[in-house]
Amino acid sequence: MRLFWKEQVPLILFFFVQVLLVPLLYALTGENRPMSIILYGILISLAVLVLYLGYRYATHRLMYKELSAAENVIDYNHASLGQSSLPRAVYERMRQFDSLYREQLHQHQVHKEQHTAFVNRWVHQMKTPLSVIQLTLPELDDAIADNLQEEVERLRNGLEMVLYTARLERFEHDFMVEPVWLRSAVSEAVARNRKLFIRKSIVPDFQIEETLRIYTDVKWFHFIMDQLLINAVNYSGAAGKKVTLKAESSEDKVILHIVDEGIGIAKEDIGRVFHPYFTGDRGRQYHESTGMGLYLVREISQKLGHRVEITSQLGKGTTLTLMFRKVPMESEPN
Repeated sequence: MRLFWKEQVPLILFFFVQVLLVPLLYALTGENRPMSIILYGILISLAVLVLYLGYRYATHRLMYKELSAAENVIDYNHASLGQSSLPRAVYERMRQFDSLYREQLHQHQVHKEQHTAFVNRWVHQMKTPLSVIQLTLPELDDAIADNLQEEVERLRNGLEMVLYTARLERFEHDFMVEPVWLRSAVSEAVARNRKLFIRKSIVPDFQIEETLRIYTDVKWFHFIMDQLLINAVNYSGAAGKKVTLKAESSEDKVILHIVDEGIGIAKEDIGRVFHPYFTGDRGRQYHESTGMGLYLVREISQKLGHRVEITSQLGKGTTLTLMFRKVPMESEPN
C-alpha cells in the first residue's frame, strides 16, 4: 500500500493544483459563478480521482505487494504480479534480468571451478621436481645442501599455501570433523617441521597432556599448525630459544597456546595480522612473511568452529591461542 501511494503522489498533487486553478481562472475572467457550482465540480473531479485510484490499486495490487516484499522474490511468476499490462511488462523485464543473472552466475561458477582444478593440478605437478631435488641433496656438499634444503622447504610451504587457499573456496566439500588426540597431532606437526627447528636451533617444549582430545579435521589442523610453527620458528630471532606448546582444558573446551620468544609484533599491527597480504614491519624486516598464513589460519579456524587469538610484545615474543571443542571423557574408548 505504501508503494502505491508513493507512486500516486504526483497525480494527487496535480489534482489539487487543478482544484486551485479553476476558481482562480473564474476570478480572473470576471465570471461570478456561485461557490456551490464550483464545489460541485470539485467534488465530481474528486470522485473521479477516487474511482481511478481504486481501479488502479485493484488491478496492480499484487504487483505492489510483490515489489514491497521484504524478502527477495526468486521464484516469481506472471500471476503473482497481476494480469494488467504494466505488471506483465514488469514481469517480462524481471524474467530477463533473472535469466541474465543466472547465466552470469553459472559462468562465474564454472570459471571458478576450472581455476581451482588448474591450481590443484599445477601444485601437484610442481611437487614432483621438488621431490627430485630433495633426493639429490645428499649428493651435494653440506653447506650447499643446507641452503638448497631451506629453499626447497620454502617452495614446498608456498605450494601448500596456494593449494589450501584454492581448496578454501570449496571447504564444505573437503573436511570431516572427528575426535583427535591433541598431543599426537601437535607432535606430528613438529616432526614435519623438524628440519626447520634444527636449522634455526629452536627447541620445541611440549606441555600437553596425553589424555586431551579435540574435535577438528586432521588435514586442516595440520595445515594450521604448520603455519603457526613456521611463524614461531622464523620469528624467534636467534638460536637457542624455545617454542612452547602448552594446553589447558575446561569442561567443554581445550585451549592450545603456541608461545615463542621472538621479536614480537608492534601494537599497531596486532589488529591487522589476520588480514590477507598484511606483513607488517617485522615481516618486511625478516623477509619471511607472505601475509597469507595467519589469514588462512583464521579463515580455516572459523569454518571448523575453532577460535584463534594473538597477543604479543615487541622483543619478548608472541602467543597464538587456538580454542577447540573438547571431546568428553566418557566418549573415549576403554
